[in-house]
Amino acid sequence: MNLFADAFVTILVVIDPVGNVPVFLALTQDESPASHHRAALQATLVATAVIYVFALFGQAILHGLGITLASLQVAGGLVLLLAALELLHPPSGSGLPSGRNVALVPLGTPLLAGPGAVAAVMVYVQRAHGAFGEVTVLLALLAVMVVVFLALRFATVVGHIVGDNGIELLSRIVGLLLAAIAVQMVATGAMHWARFGV
Repeated sequence: MNLFADAFVTILVVIDPVGNVPVFLALTQDESPASHHRAALQATLVATAVIYVFALFGQAILHGLGITLASLQVAGGLVLLLAALELLHPPSGSGLPSGRNVALVPLGTPLLAGPGAVAAVMVYVQRAHGAFGEVTVLLALLAVMVVVFLALRFATVVGHIVGDNGIELLSRIVGLLLAAIAVQMVATGAMHWARFGV
């Protein structure tokens, strides 16, 4: 039970579902309530699938491709930076380009299923003793993703309270914060390279 609680709290803090609510609102501000709900479900499912794949096969995938976790972190940072720039300077006046499924990128990955979440789950799976321990970690991840879905699913309630102008302002603030997160991810990966090599 301690393993479940430790893994649950750590992964929950890393993914930060409450902190991602403003990002979700900013990226889906021009969509209908039904589209919001669908995006919440899609983002959660994508993030869950990506993290589960890395939890089960992450070491083999990274090793087979010759990719380090630091490289994955830098790549995730660059993807986030592109999304941040589009929020700060939207091409059509607001939001991201129409027709683009933001539930997949950048919401599902790398925001929810980012390098931090992937690394945390991989570490806990490695620490687990035997199949029971691994299943415990995977169940903790599933519980976290239920919380993530609920946070995104009811984000529209916050949207109604804030209003269109509030979301517009929020999108600019979130764009700036996303840019800062992206730079931090790239910097952390670069520092790892400088210390341990690529």
